[in-house]
Amino acid sequence: MAAPNIVNVATITGITSAVSGIATIGVTDGITTVASNAAGSGKVLKINSLVATAIGATTGIDVLLFQEHGGRHNTAISTVSLATTMTVPIFSSLAVIDKTNSIYIEENKQIGVRAQSNAGTLDVVCSFEDIS
Repeated sequence: MAAPNIVNVATITGITSAVSGIATIGVTDGITTVASNAAGSGKVLKINSLVATAIGATTGIDVLLFQEHGGRHNTAISTVSLATTMTVPIFSSLAVIDKTNSIYIEENKQIGVRAQSNAGTLDVVCSFEDIS
């Protein structure tokens, strides 16, 4: 099943995920998943907001929408950039996704964040609706 009919849904659950200290140092592919919709879930995720906050030094952010690819998501064929090399000033926040540009994540897809190499760390908060 691809995505449920969102006009006639049984359940809408609001979820907020938070990931702190995102950096590329020590991460195999550099991408940290913030919301994931498993294959065969029968759900669609509506991403309402994604906010990145620079912790310490000025940093940049890449926000990627990606499809599962053998458990990894670092190949060009499996990723699409939603935001690339956006600067998050020191001790500031950047709203990458908000209610005016929300997106849907279908089954077998995820949204992830990558901090730029050697450019500090990020905290990311993602608010979404789990629709089934």
